[in-house]
Amino acid sequence: MPKDEILVGLDIGSTKVAVVAAQPEGESGLKVLGFAKSPSEGIKRGLIVDLEKVVGAIEAAVADARMVSGCKIKNVDAGIAGEHIKSINSRGVIAVGKGNSEISRSDVNRVVEAARAVAIPADREIIHVLPQEYTVDDQSGITDPVGMNGTRLEVSVHIVTGSIAAVANMVKAIEKADLEAGELVLGPLASSYAVLNPEERDLGCLLIDIGGGTTDIAVFLDGSIRHTAVLGIGGKNVTNDIAIGLRTPLEQAERLKCLHGCALSTLVGADDLITVPGVAGRESREIARSVLASIIEPRAEEMFSLVARELSRINLTESLTAGVILTGGGSKLAGLTELAEQIFDLPAKVARPSVYYNDRQQDLEPELSTAVGLVRYSQLNRTSGKKRAAGQRGQGLMAKIKNIFSEYF
Repeated sequence: MPKDEILVGLDIGSTKVAVVAAQPEGESGLKVLGFAKSPSEGIKRGLIVDLEKVVGAIEAAVADARMVSGCKIKNVDAGIAGEHIKSINSRGVIAVGKGNSEISRSDVNRVVEAARAVAIPADREIIHVLPQEYTVDDQSGITDPVGMNGTRLEVSVHIVTGSIAAVANMVKAIEKADLEAGELVLGPLASSYAVLNPEERDLGCLLIDIGGGTTDIAVFLDGSIRHTAVLGIGGKNVTNDIAIGLRTPLEQAERLKCLHGCALSTLVGADDLITVPGVAGRESREIARSVLASIIEPRAEEMFSLVARELSRINLTESLTAGVILTGGGSKLAGLTELAEQIFDLPAKVARPSVYYNDRQQDLEPELSTAVGLVRYSQLNRTSGKKRAAGQRGQGLMAKIKNIFSEYF
């Protein structure tokens, strides 16, 4: 990868569009040149519902990022999430040459392709095939089998799929903003590159990325990803509850949430008072802050309960020694870590992406985790030569049709 190449991460969320431009430093370092955020409209629960509004939000964020960084931004790697995202685990197995042969990189590619050959609906395409561990003959838990000897090679993989239409709409929005769409990366996977360290991945952890329209989760154990999911609940749901419960405009509800909100009512003082603006010119009024907390807490409990249900499906809760890592804009809500510790019975913390910016190391806001993770993901995959060509994007249905014809004709 050329040293002067600019890497750009584009996170298109339900409430904001974030852009991070960075440049490689040394073999594995990264220097952030600039970042920007713009309010997002036209997306609900990770799905585009108004293409033109999304394009406008992308253009605004990219224009600001260009001005701050002084970079020409053209090719971007983008995060993708939404309720259309589904994931499954699969296994593949191949014979390695004749006798006790040495395993080559082509053997690894073949076994991953074998694991990839699963039946998925015609309206879906594979976004990621993420190896979890390899098994050579009877030896399991291998992270890289290249160079080892054996007769049988197996792999366990995590496959992430998405709606072909949703992927195509995402690419179209990027291209209509006069950009080139590179890799599309699952949101929580990208965020993990920004906020998780190798020890947390090895010991086992649950990453919860709380956005405006969705809550994205990723489970890691023994250094690899074990489960991912996207839940259709996020910070917007809390804001809507506050607006209805306190009869105040959505804009004011968001402000109250950010300034005075708390996800655990037991942390709020009994005498704390806040001012609630009225609707349509009505007078403001004072209420106890505990009333606001009593509105937020049930929704936060619901969100974590849905995550806990996902964990129970894979039966890994007791293996997550490193606990729960919260990130994303919704993670800044006071009391959220304490509530997470109660519900999951695991240690919890809020993680911010740490980057080298303005000639020093500093922590950025957690809503930038996905965008920062995208540039780190891109750097690692470009260096290792794993990056998929942009021209393959959004071709899932046509590829399936071609494969069917190649089999029979």
